[in-house]
Amino acid sequence: MKSMYPKNGRVILHVDCNAFFCSCEIARDPSLEGKAVVVAGDPKERKGIVLAANYIAKNDFGIYTTMPLWEAKKKCPQLVILKPDFDLYREMSTKVFQFLATFSPILEPASIDEGYLDITNCYSSGTPLQIAQQIQKGLLETLKIPVSIGIAPNKFLAKMASDLKKPLGITILRKRDVPKILWPLPVQAMHGIGEKTAEKLKSIGVFTIGELAKTEKGVLKDLLGITGVYLQERANGIDHRPVDPEAVLKFKTIGHSTTLSHNVTEEHTLIEVLRKLAYSVSNRMKRKRVVSSTIQITIRYADFQTVTRSKKLLNPFQEPEEIFEYAVKLLKQHWNGDPVRLLGITALDVLDKKESIKQLDLFSYEEDAKDEALLNAIEQLKRKFGEGIIQPVSELLNKENNHS
Repeated sequence: MKSMYPKNGRVILHVDCNAFFCSCEIARDPSLEGKAVVVAGDPKERKGIVLAANYIAKNDFGIYTTMPLWEAKKKCPQLVILKPDFDLYREMSTKVFQFLATFSPILEPASIDEGYLDITNCYSSGTPLQIAQQIQKGLLETLKIPVSIGIAPNKFLAKMASDLKKPLGITILRKRDVPKILWPLPVQAMHGIGEKTAEKLKSIGVFTIGELAKTEKGVLKDLLGITGVYLQERANGIDHRPVDPEAVLKFKTIGHSTTLSHNVTEEHTLIEVLRKLAYSVSNRMKRKRVVSSTIQITIRYADFQTVTRSKKLLNPFQEPEEIFEYAVKLLKQHWNGDPVRLLGITALDVLDKKESIKQLDLFSYEEDAKDEALLNAIEQLKRKFGEGIIQPVSELLNKENNHS
């Protein structure tokens, strides 16, 4: 089997769950099999849009994510509409990644329903194709979750490969295949390129991945900065990023937003919305055991103009009262009084609570000492530098008096 693996280089799988939210619902209720199914927001509210659609809804009726629910029902009167159950999706996601970890410990979840697996040293389990088949079959039989899998020498090509055949596809994409398979595709089909970037590229005559691959590096750097250089490397099949098992711990932001049932102009109503959002964000931060020092609010007005404003705080926060307090301050500073359609709170640049060392305020030591985060920081310092590193002022004064 070892001969089926490269002597130099890596073998990366990108495993992508197909229509994940809908697949979870069908796995829970097999009677939904063979029906057009969508997971959607509350149809009685304006946020009644399709969050996920299974392939019958997509392929047979042209229903897609973000489509208004009324339009989806018009296209398919017999559509099965389910409210999202995020607890179920998180539980199923955990089971999927636990299954993947039995093949290789070098596993990097990329989101709730997709991840990368480095199987370079897994030749005792079979060829790369055989391992991919085992994963696909195993997830379908044990969890009833269909997946598409890309097999490639790097993460970018593995991701592109898994997108080429859905659902239940397995695609091998080698670097030498890039000119034939990827270059003819439109530039917006490339992973990492959104609508705005695609428009910028089209403005300089770059319409396909192949044209991006051949564009002069300086031109791309002027247009997109260093991102342009990275995108050109990807377009040529180059990606040096390793599969990082620790990436799942590196949450960058945790946020929650809500579309209001009607446009709101009353400050007290907006403040109550912020209170609920603060508790939601705090709960998620506690579940993930992270803290943040930067809070951001999002205000979307009735005309869809959206503003975000943030504030960096001296000490890390996690409690709902703190999040609420600073969110309200930001709202009062930056809301222009126009009707509001959506509000959101986000904790930016979050980090593991264990890594957070709170700055000691000498003037509020006793008050701070009651705070769990500070106690954790003190314990870390004691473990590292010894018990005597931090002592109450009273003890130090007593020692000073005894020596005088």
